[in-house]
Amino acid sequence: MKDFTTPKLSRRSVLKGAAATVTAAGASTLGAPMIWAQNIKDVTLRQFGTGVSNLNEVGQKVKEDLGFTLEMTALDSDAVTQRAATQPDSFDIADIEYWICKKVWPTGNLQAMDVSRIKNYDKIVGIFRDGKLTPESTIAQGTAPHSVGFTTGPDGTEFVAEESGWMTLIPTIYNADTLGIRPDLIGREISTWAELLNPEFKGKASILDISSIGIMDAAMVCEAMGEIAYGDKGNMTKEEIDKTMAIFIEAKKAGQFRAFWKTFDESVNLMASGEVVIQSMWSPAITAVRSQGIPCVYQPLKEGYRSWGGGIGLSKSLSGLELDAAYEYINWYLDGWVGGFLMRQGYYSAVPETSKNFMTEDEWGFWFEGKPAQSDITNPFGKVMEKAGAVRDGGSFYDRMGAVACWNAVMDENQYMVRKWNEFVAA
Repeated sequence: MKDFTTPKLSRRSVLKGAAATVTAAGASTLGAPMIWAQNIKDVTLRQFGTGVSNLNEVGQKVKEDLGFTLEMTALDSDAVTQRAATQPDSFDIADIEYWICKKVWPTGNLQAMDVSRIKNYDKIVGIFRDGKLTPESTIAQGTAPHSVGFTTGPDGTEFVAEESGWMTLIPTIYNADTLGIRPDLIGREISTWAELLNPEFKGKASILDISSIGIMDAAMVCEAMGEIAYGDKGNMTKEEIDKTMAIFIEAKKAGQFRAFWKTFDESVNLMASGEVVIQSMWSPAITAVRSQGIPCVYQPLKEGYRSWGGGIGLSKSLSGLELDAAYEYINWYLDGWVGGFLMRQGYYSAVPETSKNFMTEDEWGFWFEGKPAQSDITNPFGKVMEKAGAVRDGGSFYDRMGAVACWNAVMDENQYMVRKWNEFVAA
C-alpha cells in the first residue's frame, strides 16, 4: 500500500534558486527534466477567498519568506462560490470552505493535490482525514470536511470517504461557531440556541445571510426549541426545510430580526453599536468587538456548536513553476506562522503543533488548552482583547471541537433549500 504520510524531498531549495528550476511534474510527464528560466521572484499567485483568512499580513509574510507575490482578494462566501465555479481563469488559489468545495469540485475547475508533497500531512488533525477528532468521536451531521476532502486520483472527479492520497483541498483553518451575545445588554445567562428567536430580543437579533451556513443555525434553533426533530439536519428533506423556514419567516414578520449580514464586518458593526444583542457570529468578529473595549461573548450553548472548515484549492490550469510555488506556499502555510496568527483570532490550525512554535506559552494555553491567561491576551494586530485571568469562551480545543453538533452543509435538496432561504430573506 502506498505510504500517504511520507513527504517527498522538500522543494524549498529549488524554489529559492535564482533561476532554473527542475520540476518533478515535468520529469514525470515528459520523461526528462523541464527547465524553467523564470525566476521565483517573478511568480505571482492570485488567491481569493473570504476575509477570514485573506489578510494583507499573510501576503506580506509570503513575500518575505518565499520571495514570490501573493495577490489576495477577499469576497463574501456566495461570491467566492460563484467565482470558483464560473471563473476558473481568474485565480490560481481558491481559499474556500468545504461546503463550497462540494459545490465547486464537480465543475472540474480545481485539481487534485498529491499529499506526498505535503510535508506535514501526517500531522493534520483527524477531523480532515477520517472525520474524527479522537478515535471515540462521533462524526457530526452536515458536510463534514473529510467527506469531500479526498478524490479518487490525480484526475478524480468524485469524492471518496477515506484517505486516498489525493485531496480536493489542503485543510488550513476551522472553528466551532456559536451565537455571539452582548452580556452587558442582555443581563442574564444564555444557554441555548433557542434564545435567538426569544421575543425578549425582538428587533435586536440577527442571523447571517449565507444559506448553507444560516440554514444550519436555523436548524440548531428549531431543534433547541423542540419544534422539529430532524432525521439529519445536515441533509434535510423538503418537508423539514419548509418547516424550518416557516418558523423563521414567522419570526421575521413579527420583527425579531434587526438585520441580516454576510461579512464579519457587518456583524461587528451591528454588535458594537448595540443594535443587536444576540446573533450568528464568527470568531474574528468577536475579537474585533472586544478589541474596542466592548463586552462580547462567544456563548457556549448546551446543544453544541455549528462548525466549519476551510482549505486551499488549486486551479486546474496551474502548472510548472507556479504549481511548485503553490505547493511551497501550502507547506509554508502549515509550518505554523499563519496558524499562530489566525489562532489569535480564535481559529484552529489544521496542524496545531506547528502553530505552537509561533505563540507564547501563555497564548497557547489560553487559545488551545483553555487555561486562564497569565497576562493580557492580544489579537493578531497587538490590541488587548482579554485581561489576565480570563478563560476562553467554551474552554479548550477538545472541549469546543468535541461539542460540534453539525457542519455547514450542502444538502441533496440544496437548490430547493436556497430558494426557500431566499424567500425567507425577502419575506
